[in-house]
Amino acid sequence: MSGRSGLVARLFWTAVIGGAFAFWFGPAALVATAFALCLVLLHRLDRPRRVRGLIRRLTRRHAHTLALRRRQECFVDAYGNLIDDSWVRERAYFAERTLLPQLEARGQSAAAEASWDDILAIIEGVAASVRLPDETDVPEDGIAYERYCAARLREAGWTARATQASGDQGADIVAEHAGVRLVVQCKRYGKPVGNAAVQEIAAALRYWSADMAVVVSNAGFTPAARKLAAATGVMLLHHDDLVDLQPMRQTGKGGPNKSKASRRTTVSPLAER
Repeated sequence: MSGRSGLVARLFWTAVIGGAFAFWFGPAALVATAFALCLVLLHRLDRPRRVRGLIRRLTRRHAHTLALRRRQECFVDAYGNLIDDSWVRERAYFAERTLLPQLEARGQSAAAEASWDDILAIIEGVAASVRLPDETDVPEDGIAYERYCAARLREAGWTARATQASGDQGADIVAEHAGVRLVVQCKRYGKPVGNAAVQEIAAALRYWSADMAVVVSNAGFTPAARKLAAATGVMLLHHDDLVDLQPMRQTGKGGPNKSKASRRTTVSPLAER
């Protein structure tokens, strides 16, 4: 039953039942019927607001992840233009794969599809409302950025050291924790990192006989990089994720198991497209 036909049915039966009561009980029942009809109409008119509230609550469950993805996928190009194409795709993917199924399970799919622009605006608002760590504290120099990332790993319990600038074979950091060796390549960029970094760290994984390989960037990753990372088991992380990175061992061709941090950043729509 559609929303309009459902409303008509509720109004019809409210009027029929109220009319029957009015026939027996007089004007008081007629007033009560009119009041009931008004409540039905008000409930219907208030439905868009209630749907928006539900969408906002569901979106807030993923607020931190969305905020991080928004920062990773938006950058300013050499001409001063804001490039947010990847974020626009990510936002739509979140709406299609996460919000719509949950709304459908709650019987709100028709209302949600009719207000697609509202959904995207709510996602944008929730993502923009989260206060992330200030990026100005992150070093812009490449070597300093490597040391910064090594320090974040040490916060997570890793024994981490930056490698020599030459002869590192693609690994800027080598770290160990609980018998697990990790190699990391660090990219402090003003635009998303491409798949060359993934190729290099995948080679470093073998060279250093490591168990885990990670590319860290402040600026997100291209679709090509995400696709290659998914195929090679390389994790693509933001430097804020390093403090949550837990050791894990390689589990075959599928690559390592995903940690909490890697799930938040590498298992994403753009990694699979």
